[in-house]
Amino acid sequence: MGIFIVLFFILGLIFGSFFNVVGIRVPQKKPFIHDRSECPHCHHKLAWYELIPVFSYMIQLGRCRNCKQKISFIYPMMELLTGVLFALSFIHIGLKIELLVALLLISLLIIIFVSDLKYMLIPNKVLVFFLPLFIILRIIEPLEPWWSPIAGAITGFVIIALIILVSRGGMGAGDMKLFFVLGIVLGIKNVLIAFFLSCLIGALIGMLLLLFKRIDRKQPVPFGPYIVIGTLLTYFYGDVLLNWYLSNII
Repeated sequence: MGIFIVLFFILGLIFGSFFNVVGIRVPQKKPFIHDRSECPHCHHKLAWYELIPVFSYMIQLGRCRNCKQKISFIYPMMELLTGVLFALSFIHIGLKIELLVALLLISLLIIIFVSDLKYMLIPNKVLVFFLPLFIILRIIEPLEPWWSPIAGAITGFVIIALIILVSRGGMGAGDMKLFFVLGIVLGIKNVLIAFFLSCLIGALIGMLLLLFKRIDRKQPVPFGPYIVIGTLLTYFYGDVLLNWYLSNII
């Protein structure tokens, strides 16, 4: 089992590097397969040894080899997070079809995290790519009851749509479409938990950012990263959190 954990971790590191590129280039409508990665400051094309996930960042002390400018720590953080989440998925699920659901969900969320954090945008192309894959997998590996993904997608979409209408733009259409896709994966119960956790985490982090004057009250902040955190907690620990809440709070 240990060798599989290591393999999934390494696989996650590799894919995490690719997801960084997708999250940055898709909103800019740039190709992300044929063009080599480059320094965001001097546009120096990176050599193969500068593309090794996490380790190349550490060896170069977080700076471009060519212009010596600092490179955002988001890049290695996303690579490392993807590796950990891929390994965690195998530990929790094992070699089952649901593991593919988990890996695809993580892939979607990492791309969304990068894209929304950098541009405050959740690309339609990314959602459209993953949606049919999730639908097919939920047909092969259905939730109980079978209609839960359908109800989850509709519920997730409607909740965010109502918030957009009531708040007059307090959330974006990208968040609404994302929750539709997440509803297919999570089902109706877990999509509600994911929504609650996303709002709770967003409120807590938002208060901390205001407290430490990292943002001001009128400054827009991306909600996507909070959705990512809430969704991951729900997917892996939703039942545990719900049981704890019902046992200790109610």
